[in-house]
Amino acid sequence: MRWHRAGFRRYWRWKSRSLGGRPQVDADLRALIRRMSADNPLWGAPRIHGELLKLGFEISQSSVAKYMVKKCGPPSQGWCTFLRNHAPDIAAMDLFVTPTIGFDVLYAFIIVRLARRPRLDQCHTSSDRGLDRAADHRGIPLE
Repeated sequence: MRWHRAGFRRYWRWKSRSLGGRPQVDADLRALIRRMSADNPLWGAPRIHGELLKLGFEISQSSVAKYMVKKCGPPSQGWCTFLRNHAPDIAAMDLFVTPTIGFDVLYAFIIVRLARRPRLDQCHTSSDRGLDRAADHRGIPLE
């Protein structure tokens, strides 16, 4: 059994040997790319690649992107921060139709401000013309 394990080990060592390929990037250059990306968080791979070309390093932009420091966290403000900053200026609207007991059509148009969620306007009409009047009253185009 030992000879079988040794032959298996030799085969897979031979199978997974290095066949050449692209030369590795020097450790100093990798450290420089990481330092440049950490020191300048707004620089992307194209900018760092351009600076390295100015310094005389021949490296591809994809290799620069591979060795850059990965940023943890969102790239900009999150959704909760956006809502907190702009909630007083945001309004939600809803238009829905519901049939009544007498089989009439009731149109409801509701506008809610997201600041503290008070109801700004509520309009109940039973015709399209009344809905148009309500929208014109609020200055909201329906088209």
